[in-house]
Amino acid sequence: MVLNCRHVWEYISGYLDNTLDAEIRADVEHHLEHCEICSAILDSTRNILILTADDRVFELPLGYSERLHARLAAAMLEIPSSTEYEEEEPPS
Repeated sequence: MVLNCRHVWEYISGYLDNTLDAEIRADVEHHLEHCEICSAILDSTRNILILTADDRVFELPLGYSERLHARLAAAMLEIPSSTEYEEEEPPS
């Protein structure tokens, strides 16, 4: 079976968990050998799993949380309201 990228994306989780049947796994591996995009998605997904499984705790610098919240609040004030994007009715 020839797989396209969308098929491979649906199988990434099973591929990483080693739960695909042998035929589908071989098809995914064949696709990954030739597709840089899907290979990058596989690597990125694998990295995310590694990072989320890491239970280390990192101490944030003093005042980081306050600075982050201040920047988020300032950015929210810069976002235009949705009424600015409403279409005006054409003149009759």
